[in-house]
Amino acid sequence: MKKSILTLAVMLTTSHGIIAQTEITEQMLNDFRQNTELKGAEKAIQNALAATDIRNLALNHENQQEKNTFFSNSVPSKGITDQESSGRCWLFTGMNVLRSKMINEKQLNSMNFSHIYLFFYDQLEKSNLFLQAIIDTRKSPMDDKTVEWLFRNPLSDGGTFTGVADLVAKYGVVPQGIMPETFASNNTSRFTSLIKRKLREYALELRSMKGNEQTLQNAKKEMLAEVYRILVLGFGQPPTEFAWAPKDANGKYVSEPKNYTPKSFYAEMIGEDLQNDYVMLMNDPTREYWKTYEIQYDRHTYDGHNWLYLNVPMEDLKAAAIASIKDSTMMYYSCDVAKELDSKRGLLDMNNYDYSSILGVDFKMDKKQRIQSFDSGSSHAMTLKAVDLDANGKPIKWEVENSWGATSGFNGHLIMTDEWFDEYTFRLVVKKKYLSEKALKASQQKPTLLPCWDPMFAGEE
Repeated sequence: MKKSILTLAVMLTTSHGIIAQTEITEQMLNDFRQNTELKGAEKAIQNALAATDIRNLALNHENQQEKNTFFSNSVPSKGITDQESSGRCWLFTGMNVLRSKMINEKQLNSMNFSHIYLFFYDQLEKSNLFLQAIIDTRKSPMDDKTVEWLFRNPLSDGGTFTGVADLVAKYGVVPQGIMPETFASNNTSRFTSLIKRKLREYALELRSMKGNEQTLQNAKKEMLAEVYRILVLGFGQPPTEFAWAPKDANGKYVSEPKNYTPKSFYAEMIGEDLQNDYVMLMNDPTREYWKTYEIQYDRHTYDGHNWLYLNVPMEDLKAAAIASIKDSTMMYYSCDVAKELDSKRGLLDMNNYDYSSILGVDFKMDKKQRIQSFDSGSSHAMTLKAVDLDANGKPIKWEVENSWGATSGFNGHLIMTDEWFDEYTFRLVVKKKYLSEKALKASQQKPTLLPCWDPMFAGEE
């Protein structure tokens, strides 16, 4: 491509002086055409792009050597889960953290929790959160930014660890076999969209309704009863008690089944206080470090907790992660997973693709600029389980257990270089005991409340 400078603004003289020509003119287009005469290699690239995915063309051959899958420190795990065509990575990741703990502590051959059980209550609770928020804001105009955000986001299948913690505390957990998945839970988009449509209709009714607070609450209860019925149609009725005992590799019980409620099962098998024993760390260079932040209305239950996190430099986030892995404890982790992902190899590496050589332009934004310009943000949650440290204790690469099935990536896992980790890691949930004294103290300060529409805070899917 020619290196000549194009004149992009034609100056016009008017009675008011000289102003910039802001629209695309025919002269501009002529300049563009004259300066875009593809020859040689560029013509070959054009032909290739006409028939090939640009990722295949940009794949860096020099980075295709056999990857090193050794990790100096790794938490044992058994089995890979699959969220199918749903946005429930946050729930699968949270359950995978608990599953690892139960398998290792109870010395089980395998274990999986029912994701549909908690997802049922997640959708019911989010429906209540939305309708109650509509009641709370009913005197604000429809073009109020919070009201607008509520109507845009009445319900989703995405979420965060805060939702896992609040749902588990309120409803407990059940084994996978007690409440199995359905087509609707594995393919959430269409089913959830219908509930969203009904919730918006209900919201308009509540905003126009006359009467006192109790009248509105009675109406909301009737609306939630309908949502509950719809959820039962798609997901089934959640169990309130069940019998369970572990099985061996041949599927035979190793003890007599015992009766549980979902909450008593969690208390006996896991017993951790997810709401108070864990801290979410964030690496967001657009905001001040060592400050806590809380996101308005970004929670899963009305009576639960807003999304709360401590913003820290990357080195401090890594230190907590390494301490947790060394103590055989997996973590809830989220990142911008699609960036530079070689899905066939299960590798996240800044050198996977060379788009600059294909397109003839450089991509120069740093992490802060990518966030500010909406180019990057956390998109997916996984379970951080391994790190490879060099002789000086510095990380070389990391490994996560994913929830895209055992045939995806590297045997159901993704491996990321430390450089990639720096650029695209956003959130990590760790036990307080793995935090530095500085981080633990900072996590206890009064948080800054951020608006629900902040672009950094979409739920992981």
